[in-house]
Amino acid sequence: MLERRALSAGDLVLVRPGASVPADGVVEEGGSDVNESMITGESKPVSKEPGDEVIGGTINGDGSLRVRVGATGEETTLAGIMRLVEEAQQSKSKTQVLADRAAGWLFYVALGAAVVTAIAWTVAVSFDVTVIERVVTVLVIACPHALGLAIPLVVAINTSLAARNGMLVRDRIAMEDARKLDAIIFDKTGTLTEGEHGVVDMATVDGVDEDNALALAAAVESDSEHMIARAIREAAGERDLSAPDASSFEAIKGRGVRANVDGNEVYVGGPNLLSQLDSEVPGHLQRFADDAGENAQTVVYLVRDGELIAAFAMADVIREESFRVVDALHDLGIEVAMLTGDSQDVANAVADELGIDTVFAEVLPEDKDKKVQELQDQGKLVGMVGDGVNDAPALTRADVGIAIGSGTDVAVQSADVILVQNNPMDVVRLVKLSKASYRKMQENIVWAAGYNIFAIPLAAGVLAPIGILLSPAVGALLMSLSTVIVAINAQLLRRVDLSIPELPGVTPSTSAQTVD
Repeated sequence: MLERRALSAGDLVLVRPGASVPADGVVEEGGSDVNESMITGESKPVSKEPGDEVIGGTINGDGSLRVRVGATGEETTLAGIMRLVEEAQQSKSKTQVLADRAAGWLFYVALGAAVVTAIAWTVAVSFDVTVIERVVTVLVIACPHALGLAIPLVVAINTSLAARNGMLVRDRIAMEDARKLDAIIFDKTGTLTEGEHGVVDMATVDGVDEDNALALAAAVESDSEHMIARAIREAAGERDLSAPDASSFEAIKGRGVRANVDGNEVYVGGPNLLSQLDSEVPGHLQRFADDAGENAQTVVYLVRDGELIAAFAMADVIREESFRVVDALHDLGIEVAMLTGDSQDVANAVADELGIDTVFAEVLPEDKDKKVQELQDQGKLVGMVGDGVNDAPALTRADVGIAIGSGTDVAVQSADVILVQNNPMDVVRLVKLSKASYRKMQENIVWAAGYNIFAIPLAAGVLAPIGILLSPAVGALLMSLSTVIVAINAQLLRRVDLSIPELPGVTPSTSAQTVD
């Protein structure tokens, strides 16, 4: 008889066709299409092959998968989403707080109006059933149902629409503030671009063979998981080059890496690395770098024993959606900025192609939040979109932090809003939904408050001299009608247009191809 026990990390499980994936993990064997709509909102099944990650709770298609469990229980993606939803439900917007206070004030206004009504009618006609009728009508009319429901109804529909469009809201105040954003900063790599680099060209100094330089760079990058490191290793693999052994590997934060290879101290990194090493770029390598910059390519340098011996041009494709995002944000009157550690030439080339307003280039990870502060010091309300560990301080510093769902856990936990579908166009939808939701909140508050301003005096009998008096039954009908109107107006939020127009004639840069 098989022993039953709880799943734990490291277990290998068989997921049969049509079955639910029991926990987060990585496919080790098999292939299938998995329905991840409950997590991402994407209706199209996602193809899974060995090495791909799967999420607990998603539904397997027609194939069978053997999955190595990576996380269970409270550590799974689904549990994390549930925590985020709970946090969003517990957070209140500024408008909701105002509505709650107004509903509280209305209680005292109703009591005061009832007391004044009772005194006035007692003085006018003496105490009889008419006085009681007026007081009851005032209390019924002043019931703060509509005012109390004005904001929660909009919030509930807003949360539902956000989730359907791939947005998880952790902070309700940030969701409301998104409508007021003056500027949004995008991290370049992996957000505006695909984040997949490839070596497209290279140059060396006289006396250094290209294959030897590429093999040396691959050796230094052998222990790094950075996308540039992977691109260099893949380029060396395409040429069937054998990388020599490297030792004493060290990652230099924001600059590059170093290692010892065959007794030589070798560095691989960008312009910030050359500044640290105080290395000069030979004339022909500088021309190579200038040409690469004009083509929106990143240049990585190889330094051996203090001598710059080679440069590699890396390309990263711009997302097709990025063009639409920038154009749509401009239509909304929002300034678009880009933040990157790449060289100024590369950053300017991407910015020019996308039409970005402000560029922050060659920014070290620890300085990213300072760029957010720089815009805030200009009196702007700033949003930040990022996905990496080094984006976390900037996401926290921003007035509205927006994390790409496929990013690191640190980035996700630092953000106010998470884009589950990893689509930068959801930033535009976030702003549109925030504006539409706030407009509905205002409309509901104006109606609920305005209704009481006119209805309470009417219930008290201010028009009695001309023969107009409301009975308690009519007061109850009006009170119910105000609640129904507020509810219907909130439901109209579902009709808000969150679509983003296509840009005819726009073609993104072609993706990089590895040298052959």
